[in-house]
Amino acid sequence: MDVKVPDIGDFDAVPVVSILVSVGDTVAAEDALIELESDKATMEVPSPAAGVVKEIKVAEGDNVAEGSLILVLETQDSAAPSAKATPVAPAAPTAVAATGSATGPGDVHAEVVVLGSGPGGYTAAFRAADLGKKVVLIEKDSNLGGVCLNVGCIPSKALLHGAKVISEAEEMGHFGIKFTKPKVDLDALRGWKESVVNQLTGGLGGLAKARKVQVVNGYGKFTGPNMIEVDNDGVKSTVSFDQCIIAAGSVPVTLPFIPHDDERVIDSTGALELADVPKRLLVLGGGIIGLEMATVYDALGSKVTIVEFMDQLIPGADKDIVKPLHKRIETRYENILTKTKVTGIEAQKKGLKVTMEGPNGETTDTFDKVLVAVGRKPNGKLIDAEKAGVSVDERGFISVDNQQRTGQPHIFAIGDVVGQPMLAHKAVHEGKVAAEVCAGHKRFFDARVIPSVAYTDPEVAWVGLTETQAKAEGIKVGKGVFPWAASGRSLSLGRSEGLTKVLFDEDGDRVIGAGIVGPNAGDLIAEVALAIEMGADAVDLGHTIHPHPTLSETVNFAAEMFEGTITDLMPPKKRK
Repeated sequence: MDVKVPDIGDFDAVPVVSILVSVGDTVAAEDALIELESDKATMEVPSPAAGVVKEIKVAEGDNVAEGSLILVLETQDSAAPSAKATPVAPAAPTAVAATGSATGPGDVHAEVVVLGSGPGGYTAAFRAADLGKKVVLIEKDSNLGGVCLNVGCIPSKALLHGAKVISEAEEMGHFGIKFTKPKVDLDALRGWKESVVNQLTGGLGGLAKARKVQVVNGYGKFTGPNMIEVDNDGVKSTVSFDQCIIAAGSVPVTLPFIPHDDERVIDSTGALELADVPKRLLVLGGGIIGLEMATVYDALGSKVTIVEFMDQLIPGADKDIVKPLHKRIETRYENILTKTKVTGIEAQKKGLKVTMEGPNGETTDTFDKVLVAVGRKPNGKLIDAEKAGVSVDERGFISVDNQQRTGQPHIFAIGDVVGQPMLAHKAVHEGKVAAEVCAGHKRFFDARVIPSVAYTDPEVAWVGLTETQAKAEGIKVGKGVFPWAASGRSLSLGRSEGLTKVLFDEDGDRVIGAGIVGPNAGDLIAEVALAIEMGADAVDLGHTIHPHPTLSETVNFAAEMFEGTITDLMPPKKRK
């Protein structure tokens, strides 16, 4: 059987990050064969059938597209499956032989131990405690909250608010209200950002105490099926448990050709430290993380260049939703280079010399700092999960069922470590499921959709099916598109570039997806997520009275555009 790259959206080429099999390997259906680059991390191409790998036709670094030959597989049945065949459901997680032999009791014993205190972890711990369980929460850092609260979602949004104030003050000059150029006190700005973080993380500490959740600080690793050893700066202790929820999170991806030991090369954590404002900043990666940090540094005065390998920014979203963002920032940033990859960075005294390959060939440029934002990788391989009998794949992901159970029925996993999308709000809901199952509840993770948001300026948000996915999967959809140039609220904000697009199932007019770009798009997308979960159709959205004038009514108007009943614009031909 020739195994080829399946539908991956409207992309001309995608890089092969790694090859996960070798010639002679026996693979099962759905086993991962190769990794391809995606927005915030990577995506795997699974095997369509069980068999033995006979030939590998790609190498790491190759660019592939839909239909590219990956490898030749020898199968018992040589007939290739139909492209329209029903996808094979992932196999239930299986346990592996535990290589750890440590047994309890430990220095501390818990009915439920949670490894990691990010949004998913602390949610799981607090919910389990509320359900009567004795809970221990293990966290390697001094503050609870994980990456999101300490060096991710929360501090970035604080800085993005500062960036928004600066850019809005600048742009109000076009409407007759002029401000002098702002003077930025980096120490004060940094202090404000840290105060936001401290307020939230301190609040978590108080909630843990109120719920009698015992916090154990240090780096936790499994030493047996019911035991974790915690290393707190060389002081070791053990925690035994009846049940465990792994919430170990992820870390930024590093690239081998980049001098990460140079202080001028930073990741998202380094960018949020706000050590200085470089004159020229290169952002490697045009996904959500890179673009959010670019928004901050542009407002603070950096000349920003974005390099993205794919043919558009934020590859996970539809092009028409990303286009207004691209048009706005291309007038502000020094360069936006798509279909371009960085092939080398040389540390020099005067700056970082960067070599890039793009449509016009190889070029070089020198930057004061480089922000590497090419994705995140899970921490599954850093916790010795195999010593507990928990299987971890080559990339560090842990397989779970719809109750968040691993192959070990008393051990659960949630958040970034169980796979895409790597989003805090997904982890929170998975954490509640795991905690409730630990307490004996019949609970399953059955979310139909998970929204994504880029908190750029303008914001870009999407949920459910995208047009790109629909096209790739041969799904016929209808759509209603409302341009914000016809929104009174948008015009009053001086931001007419926005767009609301809602997708509908042509058979029953049910809402199946949406994309929104514009101020506060991240808030607006929640209505469509709820509509999809509740099975709403176009009439439901169109007949729901929205307050006027608001941005939220653009969802209503998009549904009316689809129905042909809109009066705020000339409607398209009315549907029969």
